Amino acid sequence: MLAAFTFNTAENLPIGLLELIADGLHVSLPSVGYLVTGYGVTVAVASLPLAHFTRAMPRRHVLTALLAALVVSSLVAAAASSYWPLLAARLVTALAQALFWAVMGPVAVGLFRPGLRGRVVGALSVAGSLALVLGVPAGTWLGRQSGWQVPVAVVAALGSVSLVTVAVLLPTSRPDEGHAAYGSRPDARRFGTVLAAGALSATGAFAGYTYVVKFLGDVSGFSGGSVNLLLLVFGLACLAGVGVTGLLLDRFPQTVTAAAVAIQAVGMLGLYATGGDQVAAVVFLTLTGGALGPVFMATQNEMLRCAPGRTDMALAANSGGYNAGIAAGAALGGLVLAHSGVRGTFLLGGLLTVAAWAVLLGGRLLPSGAAVRPGTREGATRG
Repeated sequence: MLAAFTFNTAENLPIGLLELIADGLHVSLPSVGYLVTGYGVTVAVASLPLAHFTRAMPRRHVLTALLAALVVSSLVAAAASSYWPLLAARLVTALAQALFWAVMGPVAVGLFRPGLRGRVVGALSVAGSLALVLGVPAGTWLGRQSGWQVPVAVVAALGSVSLVTVAVLLPTSRPDEGHAAYGSRPDARRFGTVLAAGALSATGAFAGYTYVVKFLGDVSGFSGGSVNLLLLVFGLACLAGVGVTGLLLDRFPQTVTAAAVAIQAVGMLGLYATGGDQVAAVVFLTLTGGALGPVFMATQNEMLRCAPGRTDMALAANSGGYNAGIAAGAALGGLVLAHSGVRGTFLLGGLLTVAAWAVLLGGRLLPSGAAVRPGTREGATRG
């Protein structure tokens, strides 16, 4: 959980330190924005290849190496006195995170009995969501008090705690051992459906959310101070949604996934339709925040259930698809913003989310594409 919190804080920290980094390194704000964009694209592109390359390595060794990369790259970033070393360090951190989410899920779930899968995924997701509610705001405050390098160095310190804990205490086992190494109910068709719906929902979410500050100011008429408070409300709603969803994943995995996507669609379309009314804007913003975290969390849990092969490969594919959706959503939202205004970004985001929900609904109406786990009697017979 600490590692999940630290990685997500490292990913999003430049958002809060944007102006400080730009002033300190004498570069433009768009250049600093590439520290976030480049990070997301790297995760999207590298997740599946890295998971495939390390598929035979013991997970304790892989996680130790990933956390060591996080620590070293964060220290290099904190010591950077120019833009390019900082960007290079960020890309190293992104490579580590690209593999982290593929590996950490099966490892953590494998330490508990199968009936607790959803709760374990929920715990990791709560920690990741806390990065937006606590990690980034705290890092932003610390950066304003002492310079942007200090919170980046704190990330390295937190990563060191996780590094030592994992290196010393995590059991060493083969990556294909344990009940979490393969899907509990392999289904290739369900896997493809959830993967497509997750990428679509991420595209929709970030088509609007990327420009939510401008929306709340220009459309809803909130002041700058009120917008900051509303972003905190959004983060708390995300955290609450993840907490509640974690309690339901083990009992209603498919229903929870579809419900989270549906709530996101309602929230985004509600903002588009009634965003000019401040009370309605707060209500629908809270709904959107309450669904954003649970959507990714539910799709991750579905990967652990329906992966037709190894779960680490399925999780890597889901993480890559989600990050690709983030990048695509921000780009599409930017195009709509330029031609139709910021309100149109939430219409686009809501419609894409409805499409994701339709994909999930259509997938449930299709017959199962069940796969057989390698090593079982049926698998041996078919082989």
